[in-house]
Amino acid sequence: MSTNAALAPNSLQYSIETLREEVRHLVERGVIRRTQPLYVLCEYLPAREWLGIECQLERYDYLLRDRIGDLIGEPRWESD
Repeated sequence: MSTNAALAPNSLQYSIETLREEVRHLVERGVIRRTQPLYVLCEYLPAREWLGIECQLERYDYLLRDRIGDLIGEPRWESD
């Protein structure tokens, strides 16, 4: 039995885009700041998903010490 198979049944499988949207939402609500390191996300995202989230971040060359702003990019402004 592989370890990946044991983790898969209950996993939501965060894609990098899903993760970015979740994080963007947390920033917009003021729960976290763009200048904080990515590792603070473990406080706000489901613990059972954290291994998959870390794998996605690693796949896209993000380190847990990188800033949240690096993951979500520049803020989007609506034109008036």
